[in-house]
Amino acid sequence: MIAMNKQSNLILYITSFFSGMTVMAVELACSRLLAPYFSSSQIVWTIIIGLIMISMSIGNMLGGRLADKHKSLGRLYFYIWIASLWIAAIPFVGKYLISGIIGLLFLIVPGSQLVVAGSALSCLIIFALPMALLGMVSPYLVRLGIDDMENSGKIAGKIYAMGTIGSIIGTFIPTFITIPLIGTGKTFFLFAFLLNVVCALYFIFRKKRNIRNVVTSVLLLVFLLIPFQDSFAYWKSNIIYEGESLYNYLQVTETEDSVILSTNVAFGVQSIYKKDGSLSGYYYEYALMAPFFMDEASFDKDLDVLVLGLGTGTYSKQLKKYFPNSSCDSVEIDEKIAWLAGKYFNLREDEATIYINDGRSFLQTENAGMYDIILADAYQDITVPFHMSTVEFFNSVKEHLKQGGILIVNINMRSGDFEGVPEYLAGTVKKCFKSVYRVDLTNVTNSVLFVSDIPDMPGNYAKNTMAAIPQDHDLYFISQYVGDNMSEVEDSGLVLTDDLAPVEVLGQKSLNKIVEQELEYYRSSIKGKGIKDILEMLSR
Repeated sequence: MIAMNKQSNLILYITSFFSGMTVMAVELACSRLLAPYFSSSQIVWTIIIGLIMISMSIGNMLGGRLADKHKSLGRLYFYIWIASLWIAAIPFVGKYLISGIIGLLFLIVPGSQLVVAGSALSCLIIFALPMALLGMVSPYLVRLGIDDMENSGKIAGKIYAMGTIGSIIGTFIPTFITIPLIGTGKTFFLFAFLLNVVCALYFIFRKKRNIRNVVTSVLLLVFLLIPFQDSFAYWKSNIIYEGESLYNYLQVTETEDSVILSTNVAFGVQSIYKKDGSLSGYYYEYALMAPFFMDEASFDKDLDVLVLGLGTGTYSKQLKKYFPNSSCDSVEIDEKIAWLAGKYFNLREDEATIYINDGRSFLQTENAGMYDIILADAYQDITVPFHMSTVEFFNSVKEHLKQGGILIVNINMRSGDFEGVPEYLAGTVKKCFKSVYRVDLTNVTNSVLFVSDIPDMPGNYAKNTMAAIPQDHDLYFISQYVGDNMSEVEDSGLVLTDDLAPVEVLGQKSLNKIVEQELEYYRSSIKGKGIKDILEMLSR
């Protein structure tokens, strides 16, 4: 036991501070590690927070018992060192462990449970041990670091306070500094390094030689300083950019004819840009049909357009190409995605005026004008922003539509029966507008809604496309597909509001069905195949 004085108190406070900071930093980095595989939905976040809290609670109990039994602070710092090594190893082995877990669950768990079971098991295997070890810190410090019983309450309060302050700071540093600037992998290295330094300080204070902490600290410092970035989603090839922002894990890949953006690459891609300017067949090109639902339409028509969810600007580029007199305001919350749009996807200034803002917040600013067409394209995989899916949001959108204007809503996560988020989003839009028409796309899980208060949208569309789009036009196939496959959305009574919008639960239901459908295909494909063949198929 340490004889208490100001110096020894300082060591205890430093240990509590950096342990608390590391717990929160690792928790935030955990979400980035899991996102490429299981999405970054609130459900996955709930699993991460819940399991880490359980691990910490177990660590609290074990820490108290071991402190009573062994009565050695040196043992605590050995546990902290083990935690630091484990955290430092996560960038190297995490993705392989997750892939192995997915492969195992793929064979034994129903597809509807794959996301929940996979994220939970991955979190347990990768993060439970270091979080439990760090959970031991506070009871250990309080039990063995205090021998002045007269001031024990005061010192214990300071130990817990320093841990809480560390946790607060550990919440902000990864989000605003380390993850955007140096990446998730080096964030793990940084906090593992800090834990090692804390251990070294303790042994220096105790005048004990401790080569392991010195060696480990040097190695971690080297990893921090040398150029290093590893792909979490290692199955991707031809990656020309990989990075992180405040909001997303980003990958840009390039093929012979295309440039592709994936954000939090759990499911599909977000943007495809054809180098020759041709159509990609992706969902946003079907949105080009929106002007033809208006009373009067032509390719020469002056159009004021608002895009809520710029992405890489592929819709804005195609809009300018086919409607040269259009003017497009594009809102994107992620500044780095806007930067990618210019650097890798050839988005020009004349194709879009970009505003870095939340889509709904933008509508309340003086920059928001009146528009002929508004595209709401802020929904990706399961991560549906609830505040952009409610009656209040769509009423706000309606206030910025000119008379006879058209709203387009891209809906993802459509299973075969259109239940879950798609059904509720369509019902919510129908609550705000008189005419809502749905077009389900093939080979993807997207549906496009064409929305207005115009009474005869199909009649306008048939008349305008027949007059403006001949058979040899680039958009002829798309125009025919939309005309042949549109169906009117009836009032379902299913409405999302600012007060009640359970999009995470609804999205999970939709995702479960989609995953189950995909797994049935793969399971039928692996019948009679060996382990080697299965692994090769999963890695494609």
